[in-house]
Amino acid sequence: MEARKRCALSSLEVMLATLFVTMTIVSVTLIAVTITRSANTSIGPELTPPPSVTPSPDPRPPFLIGVGRADCTGPPAELPLMGYANPQQTAAGIHTRLFSRAFIIDDGRRRVVFVAVDVGMISQRLRLEVLKALRVKYGELYRQDNVVLSGTHTHSGPAGYFQYTLFMISSKGYLRSSVQPLVRGIVKSIDRAHGTVRPGRIYKNRGRVDASSVNRSPHSYRHNPQDERIRYDDDVDKDMVLLKFADADGDGIGLLSWFAVHAVSMKTTNRLVSGDNLGYAAYLMEKDKNPAALPGQAAFVAAFSSSNLGDVSPNVRGPRCVNSGLACDYLNSSCPEGGTKECQAFGPGEDMFDSTRIIGLNIYRKARELYADAADEVTGFIHSAHQWVNMTDVAVHVNDTHVATTCKPALGHSFAAGTTDGGGDLNFTQGAVEGDPFWDGIRDALLGQPSNRSQECHRPKPILFSTGEMNWPLPWHPEIIDIQILTVGSVAVVAVPGEITTMAGRRLRETVERELQSEGGFWDVDVVIAGLSNVYTHYITTYEEYQVQRYEGASTIFGPHTLGAYLLKFGELARAIAQDRVGSVPPGPPPPFFQKNLFNLLPAAQVDRKPDNSSFGEVLVQVLPAYRQGDVVSVTFVAGNPRHSGDVRDRSFVAVEMHDAASDSWTLVHTDASWETRYVRAPTTLTAAVSARLTERRACVRRQVPLAQRSRAPEQRHGGVAHPRERRRRVLQDQTLRPLQEHKRPATGHHALPGHVRRLPGHRRFLFPLTFEMDSGDVASSFSRGISFQSQQFAVSSVPRRSSSEGSFWWCCSSLLCFCIVIIFDRSNVRAKGTLSISLPHKSFIF
Repeated sequence: MEARKRCALSSLEVMLATLFVTMTIVSVTLIAVTITRSANTSIGPELTPPPSVTPSPDPRPPFLIGVGRADCTGPPAELPLMGYANPQQTAAGIHTRLFSRAFIIDDGRRRVVFVAVDVGMISQRLRLEVLKALRVKYGELYRQDNVVLSGTHTHSGPAGYFQYTLFMISSKGYLRSSVQPLVRGIVKSIDRAHGTVRPGRIYKNRGRVDASSVNRSPHSYRHNPQDERIRYDDDVDKDMVLLKFADADGDGIGLLSWFAVHAVSMKTTNRLVSGDNLGYAAYLMEKDKNPAALPGQAAFVAAFSSSNLGDVSPNVRGPRCVNSGLACDYLNSSCPEGGTKECQAFGPGEDMFDSTRIIGLNIYRKARELYADAADEVTGFIHSAHQWVNMTDVAVHVNDTHVATTCKPALGHSFAAGTTDGGGDLNFTQGAVEGDPFWDGIRDALLGQPSNRSQECHRPKPILFSTGEMNWPLPWHPEIIDIQILTVGSVAVVAVPGEITTMAGRRLRETVERELQSEGGFWDVDVVIAGLSNVYTHYITTYEEYQVQRYEGASTIFGPHTLGAYLLKFGELARAIAQDRVGSVPPGPPPPFFQKNLFNLLPAAQVDRKPDNSSFGEVLVQVLPAYRQGDVVSVTFVAGNPRHSGDVRDRSFVAVEMHDAASDSWTLVHTDASWETRYVRAPTTLTAAVSARLTERRACVRRQVPLAQRSRAPEQRHGGVAHPRERRRRVLQDQTLRPLQEHKRPATGHHALPGHVRRLPGHRRFLFPLTFEMDSGDVASSFSRGISFQSQQFAVSSVPRRSSSEGSFWWCCSSLLCFCIVIIFDRSNVRAKGTLSISLPHKSFIF
């Protein structure tokens, strides 16, 4: 018993001893850890410096961004073109389609929209109608203070979208057929940008564009102070400012740039709707980013916007007298015989199409370079400031003792002289500082004499049209104008309502930059001029340039202190942004929106007629037996008036398809939006001009890029074409392209007969085999490809509803494969015909 007790006590003692030892070990360990931690802490950072940790940047993109593009092309026939104010320059086809490109930027607090439109300028009426449509769809999300509309200033876009009398007279009135496609296209581009808004980043870059711009009024420019001129290397601004838009994954989705050059590479003789040089740059950039997409359908959106281009021309070879070849008079840009009409400036190309290509290519190449190297990220907050201003009575402090005011609108005598990019027809000259008794007498008899107050206010301008004192049937010029500034981080966009000259733009940029930096912010700001924005007020020159009264000064409608007023008003907006008190800026008097007395002088489209015993779409003149690369392929056919086609946006008058014999399939490669195509409609009386135009096309299309992305040719015989494995150096085999003949398509097998016809519902395709050369190493082989001529269905009628006598016609849209299509429409009251032409590039097709 006692032994058991001793054993039990021994077990208890063992348990207690174990617990004691365990607690001792834990206590010692805790003490040791505490001492060690204390010792380490007392060592100090100089003995054991902690590793430096760089905080990771915020992975969240700073902005929400969206890009969108939409077709805004109107009827390409009989409508006047806007820019040269030439009543004979009416649309007669399509060189390239017109697009609206929208960019939305949101910082989480505010949102802004910038839209670049392929149009001569934004009119006040166009902006008001767009804002009205946006209000119906989005409420107060998109307003006059955060939406900027800017025109690329192409002189080959439609006219007729103004509500002021002077512009309506030169545009044959207010034309709903011009206004509606523009409004719908602009709104649709904003819709698409709105639908693609997602997190993203913006990067900026800047670079010089050479050999693309010259000052067309150097005499005026040299009247600016010498100490100001010596600060600049050139008499035009050659820098391009570019914004690169990328999504959260770093993929580029868009490009927005500003460069100062007039879009007048296409001359006054042009009658094709065209985006001109900036439109071609956009076409190339979007094609570069989405090579497989058709024009206007690429996901990538590239916009090339206008800037301070008032005295900047793309006609870099300068002016000369076309009747003598001698230099024009330096002061007034006229010739001894023919006056200003004979003094014309020329671009770098062989013709206007080639010049457009060269200037657009230069701009595109620089944009591509800047886009690739853009690494300066734009960050910060968004601001937008807007105000309506009555520009007829703005007080300008000239110095400490003298205050001047702006004037009621008026145009001077030199306005009628035009420029070296497009001179006037009458005996007006640039640089006129005195009136002409003959023209002044006609003016006084028809329109009334300008008041003494206006004449004194505009001095030294001799007033030709005192438009501010003319109000029938509506005011002739706007008086209430928009001034607006958008800032996105370190980028400030100044929306200028007109064509501002080089030095005037420089002064405006400096003023806005100084005011933005006045409160200690915006130290690295890039100020860009967005010209032709929101409302059109002609030109804006410096006070010194105004004294010379060349075309730009004579077209500065609010008088010699116009720039001073803009410096004052834009400076006030910039200061409000810097002080973050935009909400306290008074909105100003709103502009009118006229509902009555809008007139339309455009005659209604006549009923389309066709030759006897023919039908719409019938081919009248066949192709030649054979063509070599560089030639122009032409087909003449019966056609109707495009004005009867209604809304032609997102529809094509031309479809160029490539036929793949291996799969017996057709691939659409070009539309009338393509640079490679030309769709031309001309009345019968102008058929003599067709050959000259074809000569121009021949010169132009030789430099087009081949369709390198197409599939390989089938290894088979086509209408006597050599087997592709045979080594041949012949580019195009004789008699390969034969006259058009109607044959039934073989059910199976090869195309036994060249020139057979394949008929489809609603289409008519004519297939011709062509032979090209393909080089692969030291092997050169020939192969075949087909050309398709396709006609599409359009309703043609003399009234909005379908005519019972004519019914609906097949009106013709054509296509032949390769690089240049030209459709020449010939129409009279009795017959209508059209010509489809294609040029084959010299360079071999590499598939």
